[in-house]
Amino acid sequence: MSKPGSPRHIDNLLREALELQQNGALGEAETAYREILALRPRHFDALQLLGALALQSKQYEEGIALLTRALAIDARQAPVHSNLAFALNAVGRHDAALAAANRALALKSGFVDALNNRGVALAGLNRPGEALESFDKALAAKPEFPEAWSNRSCALRDLGLPEQALDSCDKALALRPNYAEAWSNRANALSDLNRPLEAQQSYERALASASNFVDAWNNLGLTFVDMNRHADALASYERALSLAPDSAETHWNRALCLLQMGELAPGFAEYEWRWQRKRIAPSQRVFDAPLWLGDAPLGGKTILLHAEQGLGDTLQFCRYATLVAKQGARVVLEVQPELERLLAGLAGVDELVRAGEPLPAFDYHCPLLSLPLALGTSVSTIPADTPYLFADPRASAQWRARIEAATHRPMKKVGLVWAGGHRPHVPELRKNDARRSLSVDRFAPILEVPGVQFFSLQKGEKAERQLSELRERNEASRSIIDWTGEFSDFADTAALVANLDLVISVDTSTAHLAGAMNKPVWILNRLDTCWRWMLEREDSPWYPSARLFRQQSLGEWDSVIEDVKRSLAALASEQAEIAQR
Repeated sequence: MSKPGSPRHIDNLLREALELQQNGALGEAETAYREILALRPRHFDALQLLGALALQSKQYEEGIALLTRALAIDARQAPVHSNLAFALNAVGRHDAALAAANRALALKSGFVDALNNRGVALAGLNRPGEALESFDKALAAKPEFPEAWSNRSCALRDLGLPEQALDSCDKALALRPNYAEAWSNRANALSDLNRPLEAQQSYERALASASNFVDAWNNLGLTFVDMNRHADALASYERALSLAPDSAETHWNRALCLLQMGELAPGFAEYEWRWQRKRIAPSQRVFDAPLWLGDAPLGGKTILLHAEQGLGDTLQFCRYATLVAKQGARVVLEVQPELERLLAGLAGVDELVRAGEPLPAFDYHCPLLSLPLALGTSVSTIPADTPYLFADPRASAQWRARIEAATHRPMKKVGLVWAGGHRPHVPELRKNDARRSLSVDRFAPILEVPGVQFFSLQKGEKAERQLSELRERNEASRSIIDWTGEFSDFADTAALVANLDLVISVDTSTAHLAGAMNKPVWILNRLDTCWRWMLEREDSPWYPSARLFRQQSLGEWDSVIEDVKRSLAALASEQAEIAQR
């Protein structure tokens, strides 16, 4: 029998611990490793093996600490650097994970585990092209590597290549049929491809293999939204939150679902979780003055209301300035440069500040999209007095004269917007942008309606190019008037919109502008609607002048275009009858 603490005793304990770990007896293995470390605190193998065991148990922070201690003793071990990269990726420290993976590769060129972990780190740093290259190197050396195939699919999705991502998942599943992460990634790709029923089936396969898979429950909820099954979506989110109560992504998705369902009070309360999301957290403003959420009197106080997220959000929620002012506050409103001139005369605002310019002193602050929570908004109390935005009278008169010169007979004057913003660097937004947007070609049937003069409100070089290409093959499109090249900001857009009879738009900031001006606006709305348009309604409690034309199935625009064409033809016919009287 070896003496306690002797080299032979330590070696026997190490062999015993390894055997226990390999047989899945993780608790007993941990006890043996800790016994070694109690005797020899700097025992390299015990430290790195206990670190690897911690990773098996998903105790990533402890694993990071143990592996770091091991590397302080011997930094020449590539597998330990790679394991450290894996753990750092798991806790979202992708910069450090990339450095660890690179150290592993410097010690062992072509090390496939390190290449895989390097790819995960690069993907986490929003460098999907480099991530794909790293996964491909790993797979060239080891084609039977299911983790790399599954991770590769995530990079392909981030590159906007869901079909290839689907194929990559299928390769992972051919190697490991019950691989929950690959089933979930497969479902994500199917969701990108607007195939929600198949996505649901893949998420359920993932959950059959791993019932506590939080991301799969969360994403299954998103797929239920795509299928217009919001009660089932909420149930999925609740299941995810029972497993991970602090999951910001799940709280965010639950907020959007509640808001879609018109449950504004709980929805806006959940919406505050947006500041915990990885994508939005960096934009949270920190001031010395406290955040105001309706919890303090404002009489005699100055409050800063500051824009967040997109231009449409500012256009929609700047209306709350009036309600805040009625509480006795002096209101300072900070907005994006594109909206500065338009919002200069907004009721309730004492001082308007362009984003980026110095701010005056204030006692409280509130982001614009927190105001519905602060003021207890429900569907019945939405402040919907419109118009609350107005075009400059002089600029509007100038556009009126140009329109009269360009149109020689009574016609309905209709503005068109066919696409929202394009944000390819953010996968979640890229997906929404693609779903809400059309090409101008899809508007071709609408352009055939007689008695209508169309005006493009779609700004940008891409829009000009699309319109030019359409005009080459579509005669009706040649009469569209496009003056958007003369717009410098939304005040210019508003001056033209003021002279139109109707705006037809996909879900974008121009639709909010028209609604805020109380201009009739027809919104072409996707099935997985933005929360603000709620469910099933053809009207909007936010904008009395809005009419919603909804998809009946995900990605199906033909019936929407046909409904708009039919409604526009009826409107133009009424105009023609009035003109003949």
